[in-house]
Amino acid sequence: MKLESVKVVLPSRKVSNEDIIELIGKHSIATFEGNLDKTLDNILFYLKYSGSQNRNWLGDGETPIGLLTQAVNQALAEANCDNSDIDLLIYTGIDRGFIEPGGSYMVAHSLGMKEVHCFDILDACMSWTRAIYIIYTLLQTGAYKRALVVNSEFNLRDDGYVYPKVFSLTNEEQINWSFPGYTLGEAATATVISYDPNNPWEFNFRSRTDLADLCTVPLESYQKYYSSNSPKVGLDGFNRFTSFGNDLHLNASQELKVVLEQLKTPLDEVKIVFPHASSKKAWDDVAEICGIKHLMWHIYPTCGNLVSASVPGGMATAIQQGKVQRGDRIVGWVGSAGMSFCSYSFIY
Repeated sequence: MKLESVKVVLPSRKVSNEDIIELIGKHSIATFEGNLDKTLDNILFYLKYSGSQNRNWLGDGETPIGLLTQAVNQALAEANCDNSDIDLLIYTGIDRGFIEPGGSYMVAHSLGMKEVHCFDILDACMSWTRAIYIIYTLLQTGAYKRALVVNSEFNLRDDGYVYPKVFSLTNEEQINWSFPGYTLGEAATATVISYDPNNPWEFNFRSRTDLADLCTVPLESYQKYYSSNSPKVGLDGFNRFTSFGNDLHLNASQELKVVLEQLKTPLDEVKIVFPHASSKKAWDDVAEICGIKHLMWHIYPTCGNLVSASVPGGMATAIQQGKVQRGDRIVGWVGSAGMSFCSYSFIY
């Protein structure tokens, strides 16, 4: 399988850590019980400690479909193809404008891709990686020749899953399940993949469903679809992002080591490693233990956590900056809500 192109388009509004603190203060001043200034200082400290600096959110007049269209057009141009050459379109990720019939169909409709086959993959931050794996298996059947994977991770829009509710604190304890929301950035990505029998990929997945309650966006009536009654789910109500970031990273460390050790590719042949952009510090800590810290490519400091767009966003920026050339061995390394973990490798 060949990765023909991968492109990322970021929105124009740059948001610093200090901007995040200002927004939390604005939305918490009337509700917070305790020392708000001290709490804000603590949040800023942990943002910097994690490696966070900036992230981009939608600016005035910008829309997810507008930025996604830019990403798709750029990806198609680099792959030297057009809409008619794509026979499968997969929409991945958390953010979406449609549940029915699915984001993929509405994106295809918007792009004028009349007869392309469509479906969505929703697997938290693993969504893009899971889609690539599914495409890899489908291409080998001969059912498709070229696929387009897209995502529009714009989760900070007003009255969405994160903003402003997660920015409105009533007490310091809420930081335990709200902090990851302050690290989020936004982006659209588009990836063109084609069949290449001479370029095998390797994937290694692991799951820990006992940790499923650590990062959730529960829907209305979610209690009827879930029997565990975990106290971690729905702490801020339904349609709200709840994420115990520290617990996620602590539990991920060992699992990430395991999937990395499962790679058959010798690590001394690897040019670059693309992690999920949930924290620079946490990923570097695991990478250092595994002896690959020098290979890590981080977009978290400048782009924030791009959710399912983190790995394709990282690849796109590295390629654009000349850090990756054709023939280089690449590794993807992802930990996701669920929880799920994956290492994968291929030749670019």
